[in-house]
Amino acid sequence: MRVGFIGLGSQGGPMARRIVEAGHPTTLWARRPATLEPFADTPAKTAASPAELAAVSDLVCLCVVGDDDVEELTDGVLGGPAPGGVVAVHSTVHPETCRKLANRAGAQGVSVVDAPVSGGGPAASKGRLLVMAGGDADVVQRCRPAFETYADVVVHVGDLGSGQTTKLLNNLLFTANLGTAATALSLGKALGVSPQRLTEVVAHSSGNSFALNAIGDTGNLDRLARVAGGLPRKDVRLVVDLAEAAAARCGAVLAAADAALTLMEHPR
Repeated sequence: MRVGFIGLGSQGGPMARRIVEAGHPTTLWARRPATLEPFADTPAKTAASPAELAAVSDLVCLCVVGDDDVEELTDGVLGGPAPGGVVAVHSTVHPETCRKLANRAGAQGVSVVDAPVSGGGPAASKGRLLVMAGGDADVVQRCRPAFETYADVVVHVGDLGSGQTTKLLNNLLFTANLGTAATALSLGKALGVSPQRLTEVVAHSSGNSFALNAIGDTGNLDRLARVAGGLPRKDVRLVVDLAEAAAARCGAVLAAADAALTLMEHPR
């Protein structure tokens, strides 16, 4: 499978390298030439434009930051692929962004899969990402050889857009867990138990969570706020938009997520 990859950041870069190392003919494009420098020692080729990349790729992977970036690339990416090609959106975006892309791509005989990932750059480097894919089952199956170079779990969760919805719900729950973990550690400190000792105990108990361990023994969300910036807020806002459109209630999970965002000084 010939693969084109756009979005060579902290997560996309390791993903692209895994594709190259697996032997797939790979073409890269980036706005900044410096982003391509780490691939100088690989067989990967570079394209002068997204359209040129798409023209030589059976699968185009997009791993850019958000909706605006995906929409900005749409014209270029759809300017090159031949009928039968596939565009996979690895970014975490609104499901409707993927559906709009699919409507345009379908007119050219090109398929779209929404395939957000979870795990981060270190997991990508080890081939241990999780891919949650939405779209036609046969198309997802065609993409598996590429996806499985950087993911050890690829789950087809349903129709186009369901991958994004699943990822957003996961991120909502993680944000909520950050809020409950941080406030529990703060309460423990007020009651005379150090955050370090409480973390050590809970990490081996029924109250454990990935969020608790992400906070570490600091007992607060300051470090995550600096690293993550407004990304959790973006994802929570997207979930709220989906819920409102479906007249669905978010309930306690949104309240806990909002508490975490406030603690991170990025209120919704």
